[in-house]
Amino acid sequence: MPKIYLSIGSNIDRNRNIPSSLRALSETFGHLVLSSTYETAAVGFDGPPFFNIVVLFESDLELRRVAEIAREIEIDHGRTQKSSKFSARSLDLDILLYGDLVVNDGRIQIPRDDILRYAFVLEPLAEIAPDETHPITKKKFSELWHAYNKNGLDQKIVSVPWSSENVNQTS
Repeated sequence: MPKIYLSIGSNIDRNRNIPSSLRALSETFGHLVLSSTYETAAVGFDGPPFFNIVVLFESDLELRRVAEIAREIEIDHGRTQKSSKFSARSLDLDILLYGDLVVNDGRIQIPRDDILRYAFVLEPLAEIAPDETHPITKKKFSELWHAYNKNGLDQKIVSVPWSSENVNQTS
């Protein structure tokens, strides 16, 4: 089964939306490995800070089905079709990696460009997958994070009331 890495972000009711989305993912995909939670200033617009996290799980579902499930979870958490790229979000779920697959068909892009572009994606990914390699650059995520330009970075790890133990428990 491929390892699937998913980025999760929220700056609207983030203390409810992040753990709720983690529970939904856990119910569908089973055990999740979670990065720390990072509080990050909004990028590209003025707005409240985001909570960002990267999760790892394994699944034998096809990429398109995983993307559909992620979209359904976003919609269940108030995400609308018309939200612009740089705007406040109740929930944003992006598939970063699906095994070592490389896809860019206009709808889905794997590996996601955001890995190399944004600290709020790369740092938590490097935290939980330091020795995994980017399918295109062939560099380890720890190396990519080490080389990342951190000038002016407004991002920090925060303590949150949820954890992988809480998320992965079956009710």
